[in-house]
Amino acid sequence: MAGGITERQAQIAERVRQHGVQTVAELSEHFDVTTQTIRRDINELSDLGVLKRRHGGVELPIPDSNLNYGERRILNLAAKERIADAVARHVPAGASLAVSIGTTPEIAVRRLTQLRGLKLFTNNLMAALSACEAPAAEVHIPGGPVRLGARDVVGPQVEDFFARFKVDFGLYGVGGVDADGQLLDFHEEEIRVREAIRRNCRTSFLVLDATKFGRPAHVRGGRITDADMVFCDRPPPAAIAEALAAADRRLVVCAEEAAA
Repeated sequence: MAGGITERQAQIAERVRQHGVQTVAELSEHFDVTTQTIRRDINELSDLGVLKRRHGGVELPIPDSNLNYGERRILNLAAKERIADAVARHVPAGASLAVSIGTTPEIAVRRLTQLRGLKLFTNNLMAALSACEAPAAEVHIPGGPVRLGARDVVGPQVEDFFARFKVDFGLYGVGGVDADGQLLDFHEEEIRVREAIRRNCRTSFLVLDATKFGRPAHVRGGRITDADMVFCDRPPPAAIAEALAAADRRLVVCAEEAAA
């Protein structure tokens, strides 16, 4: 189980995210379990806010806010792990990193724990805990109230925290990307902290799985071309890829690197 969700439930959530509305009958046939079992899974996923019940089936919820950390972490997990593997190949031992909130940055940090002398500065509590496993690591976190559902800290004091350091790499995620390449999130303070990370690093990494393209988070801030490197599990829409190429930004797709 992950975040209170069974492996089958995680696969159901992935399938709905990839293919859209699914009926109880379709899911029952695909997973070779009874319709009663699928209905129980749907009810539990809906109660958690991961999916939304509809007559005879299930769909994605209306994205007016983000899911809790535990639920987000299991969605698109395979894609996030491939992104993390790609990031790990670009970070040497002894590097200093500023890392944002979000599940993909945290999974990337877990891939870096084999590196000796990692210096991590983060408001992502799960990333900080993961970095503690790295040999001879230094882990720095800001103070402030914890957002329990997100397992992080945001606010002006966090912006000041990141502004005090100049790190080798800034690693950040995003809530969504609009068709014109504008970055979207759910709260203004998340954007301000993300921008503080980007401004105070030598090389910026944006990590996102392909479901973020077109995802309608509602607060605008920054553009995809602001990042020096963009890591994604699948090629982005053509207009986004062209914008990255025009801005001379590097696009890394899964385990295969390709200059965009």
